[in-house]
Amino acid sequence: MPPELRIETAPFDHPDAAALRPAQRAELAVRYGTPDSEPGPAPTAADTAVFLLARDVQGGAVGCGALRELGEGLGEVKRMYVVPERRRSGVAAALEAEALTWGWTHLRVGTGTLQPDAIAFYERHGYRRIENYGPYVGEPLSVCYERPLAPRAAVAGG
Repeated sequence: MPPELRIETAPFDHPDAAALRPAQRAELAVRYGTPDSEPGPAPTAADTAVFLLARDVQGGAVGCGALRELGEGLGEVKRMYVVPERRRSGVAAALEAEALTWGWTHLRVGTGTLQPDAIAFYERHGYRRIENYGPYVGEPLSVCYERPLAPRAAVAGG
């Protein structure tokens, strides 16, 4: 089991966040064959409610994720990324816990059909497939998920 992570809020444009997001884009570019496979506008500091950074015991940034408010008790996970060697270490659970502090009752996420690991992760953690919403409507390479939020123990492996 890898050492514990420290999860903290950070500005969207924090230098560590700015370094992790391109790593995510690079990983997706390999899968999709294009440097920008995201439908719709990319998240920004102006449209994200909170941005979280995960740090290892030495203080290095190893993961991140943003939450965007969709309204009516809905939040959306954006830019969740964890370096491969630190996956399954709790970053997703931290995002869900943070979403609860905003009073959201459901969390949504869009992912891609060429990301079977992400699809399996969401399904394993109680997200159910929904019709594509917002910028994902009509996108053949996109799949969307939603899960109700309730105070609970942290999800192992997030």
